[in-house]
Amino acid sequence: MKTLLKGLSIVVAFFAIWLSLAQLDFVTFFKIDKAAGATEKSIGDVIWDEIKKTEDLVVNDSITKTLDKLLKPLCEENDIIRDSLKVHIIQKDEVNAFALPDGHLVVYSGLIQSSKNEQALLGVLGHEIAHIENNHVMKKLSKEIGLSILLSLTTGNSNAGVVRQIFETLSSSAYDRTLEKEADIASVEYMMKANINPAPFADFLYEMSFDNPMESSLAWISTHPESEARAKYVFEYIKGKKFDKKNILSLKEWEEFKKNIGDDF
Repeated sequence: MKTLLKGLSIVVAFFAIWLSLAQLDFVTFFKIDKAAGATEKSIGDVIWDEIKKTEDLVVNDSITKTLDKLLKPLCEENDIIRDSLKVHIIQKDEVNAFALPDGHLVVYSGLIQSSKNEQALLGVLGHEIAHIENNHVMKKLSKEIGLSILLSLTTGNSNAGVVRQIFETLSSSAYDRTLEKEADIASVEYMMKANINPAPFADFLYEMSFDNPMESSLAWISTHPESEARAKYVFEYIKGKKFDKKNILSLKEWEEFKKNIGDDF
């Protein structure tokens, strides 16, 4: 009888401990999330500090404020903290935009100039914001660069070669297919919630799929393969969905924006 009671006591104690542990928020309890955030910030700062030494940054207030005006409704309607995004415009002919750790969003002037309308541009930027919001950036770097190498950047002994490798990885190679589709659909959702028509984003993908993917000027497309297939599933996703379609900029403002980005160089 004593043996049975002892056995029952052990079982009861086991389940009591198990239930207690199940209630714990380990991320908060061990401050894992905070530590990870600090690490990502350090990595993002190191990478951006190195990049801005060699790139031509667009600092024209008219241009940066117009881009901010475009991004504002996308962020507000999707509960994305605008100040969490560190948006940088680089004067470069490549059609490209990409995300860096800690919310850095890099936009090339070539992307703005090649976008036929604000909706096409916002579709691409929404895609990159989705990578940031869903932590795809650090997942990609941890897999392709290695966590130990990334952590070495936070020790104060930053290696320019490693930073350049990270820059090349994020600016010129695609995420895996699952993450790319997740970012595409998230971008479409962002746009619809903000009453921005996502169809021009699909048009952008479709039209670019016919250009030569080997041309460096089409970096965003060449690093995101199967653009035609992506355009088709975006069109399929929005089919039958109803939402208001509003322009953020007037046609005159949009044309002035593109003109200014060209004149700034």
